[in-house]
Amino acid sequence: MTTHTTGATGLSGRVQHLLTRVRAADARRPWVWDAALTLFWTGAALVDASGGWRNTAPDPTVPAWQVVVLSLGLALPLCLRRRRPMAALTMMACAALGSAVSGAFLQAVYLQLIPLFHLALVRRPRALLRALALLLPPLVTGALLYPRGSWDQHVVPTLSTYALVSLLGIVVRSRRDHNAGLVDRARRLEIERDQEVRLAAAAERTRIAREMHDIIGHNLSVITGLADGGRYAAAKNPERAAQALDAIGTTSREALAELRRLLGVLRDDEQEAARDPQPALADLDTLITGVRKAGLPVRYEVHDDEPTARLLTPGAQLTVYRVVQEALTNTLKHAGGGARATVLLTYTAREARVEITNTGTHPTTPAAAVSSPGQGLTGMRERAALYDGTLDSGPLPTGGWQVRLRLPREESPS
Repeated sequence: MTTHTTGATGLSGRVQHLLTRVRAADARRPWVWDAALTLFWTGAALVDASGGWRNTAPDPTVPAWQVVVLSLGLALPLCLRRRRPMAALTMMACAALGSAVSGAFLQAVYLQLIPLFHLALVRRPRALLRALALLLPPLVTGALLYPRGSWDQHVVPTLSTYALVSLLGIVVRSRRDHNAGLVDRARRLEIERDQEVRLAAAAERTRIAREMHDIIGHNLSVITGLADGGRYAAAKNPERAAQALDAIGTTSREALAELRRLLGVLRDDEQEAARDPQPALADLDTLITGVRKAGLPVRYEVHDDEPTARLLTPGAQLTVYRVVQEALTNTLKHAGGGARATVLLTYTAREARVEITNTGTHPTTPAAAVSSPGQGLTGMRERAALYDGTLDSGPLPTGGWQVRLRLPREESPS
């Protein structure tokens, strides 16, 4: 039983493959198939005109030339069956009417089924009504002029055949349109999928660039501060210089570890990617300690209006961490010597606010800083926008710079 099913499946597959090749060849050279079909049925009609038509003709005395002309009139219009099916059916209906009036009753009249099928295949159903107006007169004329039994025995079976062929054309057309719709939908879904992949890739590149900017920029600034401090301390206090070198080594290893974790997610083998958690609020103390070692005095304060107000999602905590990191990094790079920084975190039932203020003098003017924000400020604003927050930055009237971040709680309105 299994062998039989497999064989049937293989045969069906071969038939489908053959039909696919035939359709492809027909699409490339439609005139070849039209000419071959027309010549075949013309030959068959002429064979019937050589004498076989008398077996079913009510009047076998019809002249041979007239039978040949009518046979050609019923067969040659088949070459127009696809381009102009209604014109082909009109010419064939005229020849069929001549066959009915003469009493020849040629079997070639059934070739009208071919353009009728194509008419149902490519035209609207209302065109079938015009086709009925062409097909009905020869049937009624033959039944009235040469009655054989009741007239409906000649008309009804032929009309039923015409109806079945028309229905077959409609079914094939519906299936073809359905398949075309499925192919178009699959194509559009494929385009949408490609667009989503490209958008996801662009978003991931942006995220990775933002993370790498924060990691590399901050750690290099800390290392630079430690190196400058160690160089000045080397001549007077070798012990402080050694501490600076140790801090540089620790900061470099931490930066390398973070980069490895970030780039690990890009590997094909996800099992090799690092699973360390992203920085959170608990890591702010370590961050600020490293900045202090780099030579920037930082005052860190946390205000809680409610005991549970500090509960933030991991993503929001990472945003707070990165904003503080970037603001302190900018202070290290631009605030100059003698600068001091303050980090103030305030948690309420509705939002979390972060203010990072420094007392240094920035080399850039406020207008330039606002008109051409760097990668860091852009990254901070993008992070805040991801969680429906806002970020403002600018110079203070008394000197220095301030960065203000506001992140609403998820259960509170934005």
